[in-house]
Amino acid sequence: MKTILNCRHVTRLLSQSMDARLPWHRRLAVRLHLLYCIWCRRYAAQLQFLRRAGQQLAAQAPITPAPRLPDEAKQQIAARLREALNNPPAPPR
Repeated sequence: MKTILNCRHVTRLLSQSMDARLPWHRRLAVRLHLLYCIWCRRYAAQLQFLRRAGQQLAAQAPITPAPRLPDEAKQQIAARLREALNNPPAPPR
């Protein structure tokens, strides 16, 4: 088991840890790396900031209903469907 990770591995693991809990040995390796690597600590802080900002934005954003199709578009779709049902395409040879 490799416990010392490079920055590339740590940033990938930090991103993965946002979605799922890492195994204990990976969490330990990441914490050890973060003790001495200022750049990965900054990256971790930025990830946390973005996550909190996204959660706050989602909580504040009003829920808007999905846009509706105009009646004219609905009528065009219905007409094309009727036409396709009345005139099916020729079977392939």
